[in-house]
Amino acid sequence: MGGRLLAVGLTTLDILGRPIDAIPEGGAGSLIEKIEVVPAGTAGGTALVAAALGVDTALVSALGEDLIARFVRLVYDEYGVDTALVPTLSGMTTSATILPIDSRGQRPTFHALGASMFMKLTEEAIEAAKDARYVHWAAVGSPTIEAEARNRFLATAKAAGATVTCDLIAPGPHTMAELEHVLPLVDYFMPSISEALFLTGTETPEDAAKAFRAMGAGNCIFKLGDEGSFLALGDDRLRLPAYAIEPVDTTSCGDSYCAGFIAALDRGWNPVDACRFATATAALVAQGLGTLGRIEDFDATETFMRSAPLRSTSLRTD
Repeated sequence: MGGRLLAVGLTTLDILGRPIDAIPEGGAGSLIEKIEVVPAGTAGGTALVAAALGVDTALVSALGEDLIARFVRLVYDEYGVDTALVPTLSGMTTSATILPIDSRGQRPTFHALGASMFMKLTEEAIEAAKDARYVHWAAVGSPTIEAEARNRFLATAKAAGATVTCDLIAPGPHTMAELEHVLPLVDYFMPSISEALFLTGTETPEDAAKAFRAMGAGNCIFKLGDEGSFLALGDDRLRLPAYAIEPVDTTSCGDSYCAGFIAALDRGWNPVDACRFATATAALVAQGLGTLGRIEDFDATETFMRSAPLRSTSLRTD
């Protein structure tokens, strides 16, 4: 039971169309280039991309009792994601999001809450943490995960030697209080820069990293979108550039960055190079529609990483 990576948290079905620059009025219709339907979410998307990159992956989440769930499980089965720790919640629908992607790769979101927001950590999941090499905790803000179960799960994983990464669903009024308990068990905290600055009330990534590390985070990696990423690894501060690409859809870039980072660590890469690989992973996802974008496998992503042009030169900060 369980895989080398346990991804814990939100799982949705994304329904995407592109390009949609305006919603036709009334009953009018419009032709578009492509529609994609794919599992996503802070845990579900990371799990799918990690598996595509060759990581032995298990998902810890919940799905509803509907056709969406059957489709989601079918996709995970195809990519080898273990869903034995994903129960079906009776009488509930599966979380889903409709995303009309415009010509610039931007989008509004229309989200229907579903089963994954009501997930619980089972004893089976806590037991599986004993065998995990990596845990991606993407359940901060999940309203039905009990604090005691969360703490036992993360402590069990850490005691077994797992590397713990953490990303956010969305910052809320109780996020910082929850992070006070979670971050001391996290090796790499990986939110977006906007989330980091909002939560800490700071103005720079350096100050945000200082605040989160004071709360117990081992290291901080902030995703900066088309400006790359900021790394606070031990005493080192480093900015890595993004790739010079034309984005098609940026929906799952943050989740895919986390997946790429874990996949590179799993190959024995150091954290800085793993962040470079994560940047390449996100860039490939951004060039296609949906969670996987243009991801093929680890080797193809590494080739892109070493050959594609960058937007700027990395800058080390004092």
